[in-house]
Amino acid sequence: MTALLTVENLSKRFGGLQAVADVSLTVAPGEICSVIGPNGAGKTTLFNMISGVLRPSGGRMVFDGIDLSSISPWRFAAAGIGRTFQNLALFKHGTVVENILTGRHTHLRSNVLDAVIFFGRTRSEEIAARQRVEHIIEFLEIEHVRDAIVGALSYGQQKRVELARALASEPKILLLDEMVSGMNQEETEDIARFVLDIRDELGITVLMIEHEMRIVMDISDRVHVLNFGRKIAEGTPDRVRHDPAVAEAYLGGQRASPIAKAGS
Repeated sequence: MTALLTVENLSKRFGGLQAVADVSLTVAPGEICSVIGPNGAGKTTLFNMISGVLRPSGGRMVFDGIDLSSISPWRFAAAGIGRTFQNLALFKHGTVVENILTGRHTHLRSNVLDAVIFFGRTRSEEIAARQRVEHIIEFLEIEHVRDAIVGALSYGQQKRVELARALASEPKILLLDEMVSGMNQEETEDIARFVLDIRDELGITVLMIEHEMRIVMDISDRVHVLNFGRKIAEGTPDRVRHDPAVAEAYLGGQRASPIAKAGS
């Protein structure tokens, strides 16, 4: 099967700091893949390059047949790359609906004149956007807060709004950066269910950074492990769980690693 995303020898240097060094990975259509590793391993820097936030210092990225080095960063979303962030990046004074609607900007083709008279293409796009947003709201089970101000919502609800905004762009691949960080057990289980439904019902490929090992081991098809900016392991959750290099990276070689415990 042809890979949806191919990363070859990707590197990123900040002055004298090598944040990511020669990382290669592939993600096939329909997969749920996880990127794990200790704090400071380079995971978010890797995501920032794949989503166009940062330009690589070296290497190559190909997404759905497009060489990402050949397009402007703002075109990454239009190409089909959706993204949530480790730190919430929402419009706190806007409503849930308004925040999700901002994810539709890559699908808007109206010009200024169309917007002024609000007729024809502009009106059709507005109707289509709102229909899509309502579908996402129902999918993520946030109908009861659809008109609420985002800043007044709980942290877990705000995380769902950010996920909804990413889905509104109709991505081919969705990058989730520590989606369940700071959530309680019930919220964490809900997000795990939504990630599976995003893949199975919406047909969206998922690449996620996650520290919650039970989620990683339960729902991932493949896992990539980074340490000090380099990839040290790759494979199925079971293979990664028992990899000595992974235990060494997390706990200095101690046998009872958190990854092994996640599978027990």
